[in-house]
Amino acid sequence: MNSKPTLAGHVDTADPPYALHPIGRVESPLVDRATAPRQGDEGSPEAWLVFEPEIREGLRDLEVGIDVLLLTWFDRSSRDVLVVHPRGDLGRPPTGVFSTRSPDRPNPIGLHRVSIVEIDDLRVRVRDLEALDGTPILDVKPVLDRDTER
Repeated sequence: MNSKPTLAGHVDTADPPYALHPIGRVESPLVDRATAPRQGDEGSPEAWLVFEPEIREGLRDLEVGIDVLLLTWFDRSSRDVLVVHPRGDLGRPPTGVFSTRSPDRPNPIGLHRVSIVEIDDLRVRVRDLEALDGTPILDVKPVLDRDTER
């Protein structure tokens, strides 16, 4: 069968939709998108990643001091945006959303490189995270260099 993806992340009616299940949420003092930093290294406060108990084993090899890639779901973003003015600057030319880091996009997946500063059971404190309080966490991946084998 030939199925075609749609903007909503679904394929034709014969196939089930893609399903993402958050594994936790962000606890952060950032609550207002308009005043939050646009990137994590632009003044973000430290934040906690609070994970669901059923994924505990997946966290066991995380360590303080390492960087990880955090994938989040920007649940307050617009999903019908394809062109933006980068960084909201109307003086910059309109740009296709896939050439920007805009949180407004068809599938608003956030990608954040964060540093782990503390681990307390299912809670991991990080720096350089610009995600808002309550943002769903989708995944955590190691930052790999050429010498890392994972």
